Amino acid sequence: MINRVSTPNLKRNLMAQALDQVDYDTLDAAKRRFIEAAKRTLTFASAYGTVPASGLGASANAFSFNLAPFIQAGAPELSLTLVPEGLGTADDTRPDDLSEEELRRFWWNIGIKMISCLTNDAATSGMQTLLLGLYLPSSTPETIFTPAFLDGFLDGVVEGCKRVGCVYLSGETPQLKTKMIPGRLDIAGSVFGVMPPGVAPIDSSRLDAGNSIVLVESSGPHENGFTPLRKLAESLPDGYRTKLPSGQEFWEAMNAASYLYTPLVQAVLGEGIRPTAMENITGHGWQKLMRSVKPLRYVVETMLPVPEIFTFVEGHLEGGAETMLSVFNYGAGFAFYTESEQDAERIVILAREHKLTAVIAGRVEASLSREVVIEPLGVTLKGDSFGIARGV
Repeated sequence: MINRVSTPNLKRNLMAQALDQVDYDTLDAAKRRFIEAAKRTLTFASAYGTVPASGLGASANAFSFNLAPFIQAGAPELSLTLVPEGLGTADDTRPDDLSEEELRRFWWNIGIKMISCLTNDAATSGMQTLLLGLYLPSSTPETIFTPAFLDGFLDGVVEGCKRVGCVYLSGETPQLKTKMIPGRLDIAGSVFGVMPPGVAPIDSSRLDAGNSIVLVESSGPHENGFTPLRKLAESLPDGYRTKLPSGQEFWEAMNAASYLYTPLVQAVLGEGIRPTAMENITGHGWQKLMRSVKPLRYVVETMLPVPEIFTFVEGHLEGGAETMLSVFNYGAGFAFYTESEQDAERIVILAREHKLTAVIAGRVEASLSREVVIEPLGVTLKGDSFGIARGV
């Protein structure tokens, strides 16, 4: 069969090649798909405002913010956030022989992961994400924006926005020939969020000794720790296709769609519970439990079940549990701190209603320095090796 190219397109492509120009045909086709995906999310934040569909495709899209709930709550000001974040290398962690169906499933999960790394961070202050934009540069868009990618990734983004309750406003897909590795994509973005009417941001200023710690389960690595996971895959006999004891392949377990914690956080705040702090357990693993600058000891007495992917990795990497806890979430993706055990118990119930498992894991104690003590594993993580602090 002969593939025919219209004369205008053929001339434009030849001219672009001669001048080494950007491949706008491919980029514009992808952009149209991104705009179509954005249209599917326009009503997801209707409690806070709307985006007229007529404006999509412009250089800037308007969100009509509904101030009525804030006025009714007597809120004198809005507490807002703008969170930029990048996915990292999670989308590079897969075998080269994925089928079209596997590729679509892979990219769907990556779409969810991108929503996760943006909105879960915003949720740590109690923010409800309203708007989301993406930045996806590449040097060879013709090899990146394939049907499997566009179908899987954009469906994942739309589904993630639906679960969180936010609007995707499309984004930027530049071709950067001299800055990007051919065949690779960088996935980044930012979100705009707001505190619910009448609720102050959760900033850990009330965190103190005597607080309870609630841990909420993860689905696996989420978006962090992929550098050692990729290195491990290189040493396995079947690489990413290596089967775990359950029969699931390594790449599938690594790629499991992340949990999105914003709905749970909003449910907690909606119940009138005011956690003293909340943390998204991502890079640095359980060291994130001592994110506050305060000299406190975080004692974990009860752990959540550890996903198979982590026990498998732990059996192949040096350093044991301490290394795993310092790098990965190790089965705990989000943490709440509460002044009362009653609030902690209520959060566990709310998590169950959101189809998430949570446990009252332990307590916060007075200390001379920051540290996390994981009693079931006999591991103590010291604050002097964790330079990031909230409240500096």
